[in-house]
Amino acid sequence: MNNPYKQTTSHVEISQPPTDAVSEVAFSPKANFLAASSWDNEVRIWEIQSNGTSLGKASFSHQLPALCCTWSQDGGKVVSGGADKAGRMIDMATGQTSQIAQHDGPIRCIKFVEAENSSPILATAGWDKMLKYWDMRQSTPIATVNLPERAYAMDCINPLFVVATAERKVLVFDMANPTTPFETSESPLKWQTRTVSCFTKKDGYAIASIEGRVGIQYVDPKMKDKSFSFKCHRDNEVPMKSTVHSINSISHHPVYGTFATCSNDGSFIFWDKDAKQRLKAHSKLGGAVLSSAFSGDGKLFAYALGYDWAQGYKGNTGSVKNTIMLHAVGDEEVKPKPK
Repeated sequence: MNNPYKQTTSHVEISQPPTDAVSEVAFSPKANFLAASSWDNEVRIWEIQSNGTSLGKASFSHQLPALCCTWSQDGGKVVSGGADKAGRMIDMATGQTSQIAQHDGPIRCIKFVEAENSSPILATAGWDKMLKYWDMRQSTPIATVNLPERAYAMDCINPLFVVATAERKVLVFDMANPTTPFETSESPLKWQTRTVSCFTKKDGYAIASIEGRVGIQYVDPKMKDKSFSFKCHRDNEVPMKSTVHSINSISHHPVYGTFATCSNDGSFIFWDKDAKQRLKAHSKLGGAVLSSAFSGDGKLFAYALGYDWAQGYKGNTGSVKNTIMLHAVGDEEVKPKPK
């Protein structure tokens, strides 16, 4: 997979980064446009040039922190959810913004969930313990699902749709029946869920927790015995004592199906779950890695750096910069190694 960015982009900072911590980064599936939602209430979109430089293209605002963002499958729209309980959208062709969803609490998760080449269906999930499906031409949801707890993370590659909530609950939906989960379970991990990401083959998902641990979960009953968990992002500098770091983001490579984990320890690691192998680590990046995304062709990896608010507000001395970095991905980092 020849990568034209490799000549210029090892780890390059984006232009005009957000002024507060990033909640989510997302690449357009159709072109090298990157969106980011931030605690400064803004959602920003950049165009990434072939030489690795970035140009600000658009932005829009929530009334309170923007907690999530994603792209439509055709790359024409960016949607976001916020602490203002609203889902908002920008049309990239016209620059017009509109409100397209409403909850009774902050909207923490937002994804398009329709099958390819179907009419867009947007899913939003929030701290009001509700999952809602929207046809964005209508002001009311086309369906709602009561969740067992507040939504913390979700991902979808139709027909597989996974929603993770507080109290370690995980709901797995088949989008042929989007209002009734075909499986509701507890996370295989003992601590609070931070992120979920569907396998590119749609046969399972990866889930990660605040306790430096990842669960590889298959949904097909015939594959269940292949599920496993592993530890990562832990410091063992002191004998007999391990410092455990939260895993904030999992992103799957769109070509190879390998994945990246990003952590408060200031690193990201590429993994091959099938070989149970670590492929490549990038560490000491200058702050907690809060969110990440591969570009649609897998040649760029965007990651957000910022303060780890789990350390408490008193620990934030302002020395950690809130920013977004771009890394040109080499095949040797993400391609499964031959057995």
